[in-house]
Amino acid sequence: MLIYRGLSRISRISKKTPFGRRWLPSHPLLSGASHSAAAAAADSSVKVLGCREAYSWSLPALHGIRHQIHHQSSSVIELDPFSLVADELSILAKRLRSMVVAEVPKLASAAEYFFKMGVEGKRFRPTVLLLMATALNVRVPEPLHDGVEDALATELRTRQQCIAEITEMIHVASLLHDDVLDDADTRRGIGSLNFVMGNKLAVLAGDFLLSRACVALASLKNTEVVTLLATVVEHLVTGETMQMTTSSDQRCSMDYYMQKTYYKTASLISNSCKAIALLAGQTAEVAILAFDYGKNLGLAYQLIDDVLDFTGTSASLGKGSLSDIRHGIITAPILFAMEEFPQLRTVVEQGFEDSSNVDIALEYLGKSRGIQKTRELAVKHANLAAAAIDSLPENNDEDVTKSRRALLDLTHRVITRNK
Repeated sequence: MLIYRGLSRISRISKKTPFGRRWLPSHPLLSGASHSAAAAAADSSVKVLGCREAYSWSLPALHGIRHQIHHQSSSVIELDPFSLVADELSILAKRLRSMVVAEVPKLASAAEYFFKMGVEGKRFRPTVLLLMATALNVRVPEPLHDGVEDALATELRTRQQCIAEITEMIHVASLLHDDVLDDADTRRGIGSLNFVMGNKLAVLAGDFLLSRACVALASLKNTEVVTLLATVVEHLVTGETMQMTTSSDQRCSMDYYMQKTYYKTASLISNSCKAIALLAGQTAEVAILAFDYGKNLGLAYQLIDDVLDFTGTSASLGKGSLSDIRHGIITAPILFAMEEFPQLRTVVEQGFEDSSNVDIALEYLGKSRGIQKTRELAVKHANLAAAAIDSLPENNDEDVTKSRRALLDLTHRVITRNK
């Protein structure tokens, strides 16, 4: 169990602007700081605590979207979450490419392999984190409005964007290491880095990304946030080790599988969401809700991945279908099938080096409700994620409402995707 430390509520100030009310956490600059220090903070070119220079980040203009937040995520599918943070994602992609530059050309080429345009993925995790930042009363300041409050809002947003960048670097590093461990030959529809450049360089590139993430994390100078994301790296290693070193009973245990899945997949997004809340000065209760959203969204995402490994195609997934079972990895659909057909356990214990055992397992899976029950479990976790958003303190601010609706929409997209 994670132990949540109590956080005192940080007082907030609001400022009415032509674009609505801006909410800011309390900050040392507002109590006892000199006017010159405040003026320096307001300068858009000033360096902030976070990832090097502060960039001018802004959301695209949004009009005409005024719907209520609903419990059922299926009721908000008309909203495109990615469009709300499209401008920020574009700058984030450029920032990431600049952050993974290395002195040694070969290492630089390897480190930027999955940050290049066209193979950078959907940036799902940064999207979640940027939406979470706005959903927790953090508004993007307009560069035309000067002053201390704008400077503080800019600094806070930049620090939270830094969390999104760190999270993406940790994620990509884990992919590079996983591909080496799994001897994968494709990723995101192209040759995996280990397949193209070899295992050694892929491992070193992953290590390099983790080191860059650590440097950026240290720049935030927030001990609790550093602890959260350092724990994520520990969880990634723990989860991978759990997958590699299972006993027969553990391999056939749904509880063990879900714990491993949390470590390998959901810990990163859940702890990053919590970090976003902590940087915003939110209460312990709100930070827990942010954590719960990320945890359950991550679990739902992985459960649907488990389904797609059996039902998807190599072209749609960007990797070979049946890759998990062919590598001897037992996922939720097979575990549920085993509950209906206990004789399947004998096949699982024999292993899948023999392709005939793969065929036998698929035959049992086809006769079972394994796929359906996995989808149902994914829906359960998606609903828990939606409930966390719905439990956030009420806020009628338009941008906050849009972002919360977008986070709800993501819970629907996660369970209805086909790739």
